[in-house]
Amino acid sequence: MHPLRAFTDHPASVGETYGEHLQRASGFGLRMVFSGLACLVHGVLPFLFVHTGSRAIASLNERMIINRRRAPSATFSNTTRIPS
Repeated sequence: MHPLRAFTDHPASVGETYGEHLQRASGFGLRMVFSGLACLVHGVLPFLFVHTGSRAIASLNERMIINRRRAPSATFSNTTRIPS
């Protein structure tokens, strides 16, 4: 296996270039980190960030599902969809 394929196979499987995948995955990761921090604060101060975690999960799931439908050559046999 060519070493560069480690960077391109998965992004191609979801219909993205390496750069597109880097940008999308980084955005997802940052959103999860900030939402996770909000959830930790919510645990201590339950009147703050009441819906932040659940909204972030719903939004990220929706963005991922929409992106999957847009990707023409994607195969998703090993993925799980969060029920609505």
